[in-house]
Amino acid sequence: MTDLVLREDIDGIAVLTLNRPDKLNALNVALFQELYAQAQDIGARPSEIGCVVIKGAGRCFSAGHDLGDIAAGEKLPRPNFQAKVIEALTQMPQPVISAVHGHCYTGALELALAGDLILASDNGKFADTHGKWALQPVWGISQRLPRKIGNSKATEMMLTARTYSAAQALDMGLVVQVFADETFETDVIDYCQEMLQNSWHSLRGYKALLNGTDGMSLPEGLAYEVYNGAGTGPDMAERIAGFGKK
Repeated sequence: MTDLVLREDIDGIAVLTLNRPDKLNALNVALFQELYAQAQDIGARPSEIGCVVIKGAGRCFSAGHDLGDIAAGEKLPRPNFQAKVIEALTQMPQPVISAVHGHCYTGALELALAGDLILASDNGKFADTHGKWALQPVWGISQRLPRKIGNSKATEMMLTARTYSAAQALDMGLVVQVFADETFETDVIDYCQEMLQNSWHSLRGYKALLNGTDGMSLPEGLAYEVYNGAGTGPDMAERIAGFGKK
């Protein structure tokens, strides 16, 4: 049986690859089950894994929710299962990077939004096509997309079902970097390795603060930062001493 989610650990980076290339990595229940298992394992190992990359095998990141599964009537292990898996990915202590090449449509975009940051290849294409199929989102796009790019642009994406290029996604703030198709995978790893040169304690602390204050007013968020921050890390003294020797 083929693993629907492949995993490779590279110098503190856990790379999770959606592995249904013959189906353009369409998202079915079994794939989500494997994603959830990986999220549980990686989330419990913050000292070994500093960040996570989610990407797709073959021609694209993912064409979205498997419409064949929807038509056949999905059998979920529990209600709202896919939404809970996406939430589990967002709640992992490590930063999560969604690396998008090719199609990233609808359910795939909802999955990509689980990433703290989205990186794109030049050929990346983004769309929310729920409206084309008379569907309503239940995996979080109506909430996460406006928080990522603002209400007006998110509304346009949702109501028009228009497809946006990687360059357009960069302009609207949906993605933070666009890399050449030919070097995309290497560039993503380099990007993560640059991030991991910083204290992993600080990376996890920043993510916890950003997640914990989402939706708060500025005064509430400032108080939360003061009283709920992770404090100094165990590597602070070593890092400061190293700076003094330069």
